[in-house]
Amino acid sequence: MKILVTGAAGFIGYHLAQALLQRGDEVTGVDNLNDYYEVSLKQARLRRLQEFPLFRFHRLDIADRLAMKELFAVEWYDAVANLAAQPGVRYSLVNPNAYIDSNLVGFANVLECCRHQKLKHLVFASSSSVYGANNRLPYSEHDAVDHPLSLYAATKRANELMAHTYAHLYGLPVTGLRFFTVYGPWGRPDMAYFSFTRKILAGEAIPLFNQGQMMRDFTYVDDIIEGVLHCIERIPEGSGPEALGSPATGAAPYRLYNIGNSQPVPLAQFIETLEAALGRKARIELLPMQPGDVEATAANTEDLERATGFKPHTPIAIGIAKFVEWYRSYYNAR
Repeated sequence: MKILVTGAAGFIGYHLAQALLQRGDEVTGVDNLNDYYEVSLKQARLRRLQEFPLFRFHRLDIADRLAMKELFAVEWYDAVANLAAQPGVRYSLVNPNAYIDSNLVGFANVLECCRHQKLKHLVFASSSSVYGANNRLPYSEHDAVDHPLSLYAATKRANELMAHTYAHLYGLPVTGLRFFTVYGPWGRPDMAYFSFTRKILAGEAIPLFNQGQMMRDFTYVDDIIEGVLHCIERIPEGSGPEALGSPATGAAPYRLYNIGNSQPVPLAQFIETLEAALGRKARIELLPMQPGDVEATAANTEDLERATGFKPHTPIAIGIAKFVEWYRSYYNAR
């Protein structure tokens, strides 16, 4: 297959592009290499991808309509995996325009290019953040998600609605994937587990918001990638009028799936696991709840399992150990 991966120099985009190349697919990667976090890490990921002869890279921003049109004018794809986005809940409080440009304008450009090329399948990254104020756990794709708590979450929910519109109007097959707290080697420095590791090794205090009373459905990146690969192969069809009323299904060729480990971990247990992997004790600073955050996340993955036969399974202790091993090697940290 010939697949376009947007955000190919990002954390999940890099891992997906690598997995596709390793199985023999031809991959075109795009990324704008912005400085939201250290560009050198993105460049290091990119260098590893460029070792594959079937990988081509274009430095461009999906919010650049003309550049996207030119890209699709010269290349034809069997599928597109849209992982380019401005991530982060807290950053959306201080720089909302970055989310409008990348997550809304950029995604609209992707949809337009895919529909004009009559693409066979568009898969895109959504987020567990869309569940917002929904406090019924585990989160189900069939629950209403009408109360986002951050602009980031609102843009991701908007992506889901935009995608459904294109599936309905133009018959564009689209699958949205709600990722749950992805972690692992080559991860994002703005993520808590990454910054916790850096601070513990430096002897600095780590901030625990909501007085540490948090739970997260930590999902190892290899599980996320396996789920994405399964979903790329499964092109959605319309489910019929009887499916209307659920955000996840409908008469259009459109589906939504959670991809999470389905085993939420209390933050205290997560820190103990990280301490064990690092061989260091953490200094803790307890802080109030942050705006836009939620106390707990947990994924119901029954739909994903029924559709693909796959269920994320990596235990937190194994995943964190692999991350710490990579971190020590990449940063020469002891």
